[in-house]
Order: sequence, then structure tokens, then C-alpha cells
Amino acid sequence: MNRTEEYVMVGIGEVLWDMLPEGRQLGGAPANFAYHSRQLGNRGIVVSSVGNDDEGAEILTGLEQKKVEHIVTTSEEYATGRVSVEMGKGGMPSYTIHENVAWDHLLLDSRHFDLAARADVVCFGTLAQRSRDSAEAIRDFLSRTADGCIRLFDVNFRQNYYDRETVVRLLQFATILKLNDEELLVVKDFLNIAGEETEALMKLCTAFDLDLIILTKGQQGSRLYSRHLGDSSFKAEPVDVVDTVGAGDSFAAAVATGICRKMPLDEIHPLAEKLASYVCRHAGATPELPPLEEFI
Repeated sequence: MNRTEEYVMVGIGEVLWDMLPEGRQLGGAPANFAYHSRQLGNRGIVVSSVGNDDEGAEILTGLEQKKVEHIVTTSEEYATGRVSVEMGKGGMPSYTIHENVAWDHLLLDSRHFDLAARADVVCFGTLAQRSRDSAEAIRDFLSRTADGCIRLFDVNFRQNYYDRETVVRLLQFATILKLNDEELLVVKDFLNIAGEETEALMKLCTAFDLDLIILTKGQQGSRLYSRHLGDSSFKAEPVDVVDTVGAGDSFAAAVATGICRKMPLDEIHPLAEKLASYVCRHAGATPELPPLEEFI
């Protein structure tokens, strides 16, 4: 991967503590995306909010230790977010996401507006749409991005924090859609899309003018589908999974980085799979990666 140019890659939404069985880990899909973007040689930047409490201060310290830039505001009214994580079969997590916390109430200012205008990539999902404050703030941020900005909608369905209206609204901002095979079934149902996988992906791209769809399928591998860039399928190799937390976020960061660097899909795809596989073999969402040359 050519690392001569770094891109501004923003994760906007939730930053929180994942309360894993083995201990607390810094998490939240947008924060994970920014972290892995930074490890891939970009400027990974988190936009979120934490409480004015010890856990919020520790998140800010953790982001600084991981060398992740951030515009994370501090709330006097709401506590820092937490997610209780339980591991099921094959390291698949289940989540209990605490409500009415700081990242539910994002407020934007001139720093955010400047960042939106400079962003090369913005990653966002459905979870932070569960409250009106953050939903409006994220849509405002997206509306201020430049025409060439990659707007990566990682649907990331959690609990009951998604519905048809939210999915359609966010698809209208997106240039890239990321979802897994189970989420594809939900989206097809929401949008009354018939047909098998290829037909459904084609219809989604056409209906929302998407440049690319990232479809992950767990142990069955993944697919990158584009009307313009091609169609790449990859069969994952079996790995000893510790947990899958953050694997999709690393995959998304790798794909977005490759697209920014104008790499062909057949080069982007194996790198993304190898990074996600590495994350699966380690506890938590943000393990430190070895030199990238090991993945190429």
C-alpha cells in the first residue's frame, strides 16, 4: 500500500467503553474506524462526546495514547457511554447499550464545520441516530462535506436502534454502504427489494447512486460490489477467533483507504480481510497492528 499521502478520515458518533468479559476497552464503531484509519497511515479523527467524569477523561487519555486525533466535547449533563458486551459462540458479541449518555447529545461548532469541509472520508452509522440531538448533528456534518468526500454508511444495526426511515435517510447521504449478510436481509425487507444477493446489491447501488457496497459474511468471507469499479469476492481463511469486536471497523477503514489511494478492488480486498482477521485474533476492537508490510 502506497503510504505517500495521508487522508482525513473521520468517525462520527459514539465513543464509549466496551465492558468486555476480560475487562474494559475503548470502543464505539466510529472511534474504532478512526483508530484503524490512523494505523493505515491516515489522519484518523473521532467526533463524539463524553461526560465530565473519570471515564470520559480516561477516554480522552486513551485516544491520545493511541495517537488518534479527536474533537470530543465534554458534557456536564450526561455521563460517558458504556456498552456491556457478552461473548457468544465463535466470539460473536451481544450488546447492551446504555442510553441517554454523552454521545447521544452531540453539539457542533466551527471546529466541526471546518473538519467536515476538509474530510476525505466520513464514517457514520445508525446507532448514533437514536437521539434527535446526535441525529441532527451528524446529518448537518455530512451536509457540509465536499462533493468528493467518501461518506461511508456502516449500518451497524444494534438492538432496536434502527428503522426504515433512518436507513433510507442515511442512504441518501452515502457513497459507500457497508453491511453484513444478516443486515442485508433487513435492508431488503425495509426497501421491498427482491432477488438474490447480486440483484439486491445492484438495485441498492442504482436506487441510491452508491459507488460501492461492502458486504461481510463472517466465515464465508466478503464481497466488494460496484457498478463502476468491479466485483470482488474473497473467501476468508479459518482463524482462531478471540472476538469479532472491531473487525468490521478495521475492514471498513482498509477499504476506504484503498479507495482514496485509487487501488483496484482486487488489491484492497485481501488487505481488508487480513486486517479484520488480525483484529479477530485479538481481544477488543483496537489492537495495535504489526507493520503493514506483514499484510501485503
